[in-house]
Amino acid sequence: MAATLYLIPVPLGDTPHDRCLPPYNKEIILSLRYFIVENIRTARRFLKQMEPSIVIDGLHFTELNEHTDKTAVAVMLKPLQEGFSVGVMSEAGCPAVADPGADVVALAQQKGYQVVPLVGPSSILMALMASGFNGQSFAFHGYLPVEQTKRKERIKFYESRIYTENETQIFIETPYRNNKLLDDFIKTCKPSTKLCIASEITCNEEFIRTLPVKEWSKTKPDLNKKPAIFLIYKENF
Repeated sequence: MAATLYLIPVPLGDTPHDRCLPPYNKEIILSLRYFIVENIRTARRFLKQMEPSIVIDGLHFTELNEHTDKTAVAVMLKPLQEGFSVGVMSEAGCPAVADPGADVVALAQQKGYQVVPLVGPSSILMALMASGFNGQSFAFHGYLPVEQTKRKERIKFYESRIYTENETQIFIETPYRNNKLLDDFIKTCKPSTKLCIASEITCNEEFIRTLPVKEWSKTKPDLNKKPAIFLIYKENF
């Protein structure tokens, strides 16, 4: 089989891998010796939990994160040139989605290597699935501006799209700023606009709920330091 770049999903939290990853993923992972990862320590821990007998010291890891110089990405594909398949892993969820792994995938596609995405949890898609919002037209925007005035302006702009385009709007935030972002949604959006908060998806403390913005002001969850997805859409009933 030709050398392949495998995109390997990782559990979103402490969820056991056999609850959210198919057995085929393990077969592929155990066949690999080269990995491009967002965090080496996290990757090693995941591999050891998945298969305790795995010899970590026999594997080769290269780190790719937001601090990596893009000129270094080409070197990461060298094993593919030599006929060895490579696995790409982010710290959690699906690599190359809201993740620097997209850079190495883009280069692999450019060079004509086979790229195979494996099945696994995506917090963005799972939040959309559970929100009750439009799943045929949606946009993921990642992080909003840190500066509050600009952030509120963007919220207002994206909120307008749910009414003019019937398009679900999806956001993430650095966990320690989640509560501030929730406050800005409450202060900025129309009271009738629906807001879904999806936190710690697949984990023991999973929380997914959709309410009008006016209702969230009465029952705000504490999202500090918890991974969360925020979605907004209009009243559809």
